[in-house]
Amino acid sequence: MPILCRVTRGDLTESIHVAFAVAVDNDGKVFYSTGDPQYLTCARSTLKPFQAAALIMSGAFDSFNFNSKELATMCSSHMGEKVHTDIISEMIKKIGLSTDHLKCGTHTPFDKNIANSLLIDKNLPNEIHNNCSGKHVGMLALTKYLKYDLKDYTGREHPTQRYILNYISTLLGNDNIPSEIDGCSAPTPFLTLEAMALLFQKLGSGQKEELNRVYDAMTEHPILVGGSNNFDTHFIKTMNSTGLTKVGGEAIRGIIIKTKDKGCVGLAIKVLDGSSRALPIATIKLLEHLELLNKDQIKKLSESKNDEIKNHNGDKVGRIEAHLEF
Repeated sequence: MPILCRVTRGDLTESIHVAFAVAVDNDGKVFYSTGDPQYLTCARSTLKPFQAAALIMSGAFDSFNFNSKELATMCSSHMGEKVHTDIISEMIKKIGLSTDHLKCGTHTPFDKNIANSLLIDKNLPNEIHNNCSGKHVGMLALTKYLKYDLKDYTGREHPTQRYILNYISTLLGNDNIPSEIDGCSAPTPFLTLEAMALLFQKLGSGQKEELNRVYDAMTEHPILVGGSNNFDTHFIKTMNSTGLTKVGGEAIRGIIIKTKDKGCVGLAIKVLDGSSRALPIATIKLLEHLELLNKDQIKKLSESKNDEIKNHNGDKVGRIEAHLEF
């Protein structure tokens, strides 16, 4: 049975979100699934750590003297806070390009305080505020290092994107991965939940140097992976270098947990209707059910799951709760 996230208004059920999840063990074998492990879904921003790993693999990362903070920012879906935009501005300078080269588009910063500050100062957000801007600087660095055309680096058939997809294909042993276009204009693969869980298991397994560097950067700099009041950041801080998570659009998430008895476990979870409000609650329920976290970790994570439904006056009128039927 899948994970069911019940949304109440008062004591009555108003909506139900359905989530599928899968977990693979230290050998990459499925040891648990709820729903369909072969469910095909868009990877979205969960792929950012692997897109960054491709940059390391190419030699471009070290060629431009990027550091671990910059690597964590390449993996981020950031909130547009100053700590993020300052690093991205410095990264662009390192590769000798400008903001105009970024093809990720613009959106209002996810952090409401930053968005309000821009509005008060009558400033418009630019490409650096886009939550995918770190990833795009990485793609531009790869493009420049490999001496490809910078103009259309986000094109599906551009050699930069083919390089990244080939790297991911090699990790999975699958050279027939479909892709479509993400919100930031770059290609994004469609993968089964099992394949996504396997990728994250590989990220934490310690078997590949480029993935080790990505894992270390993300766990050393959790604030850069997300930001203030961000579940990914809170999760990584709570795990204290023994795990991480990376969210993607339309309520998809990859997870790593390093355990004493099961080794490195990789998980993927998807809320089928794309509702991001249900994802933290479903994630915590999954990890609690599998007994992959201790009571203190569960308690800390529960502080950020945002399970209350409030009206426009700030009054609590309902809640979101996850149910996992055996």
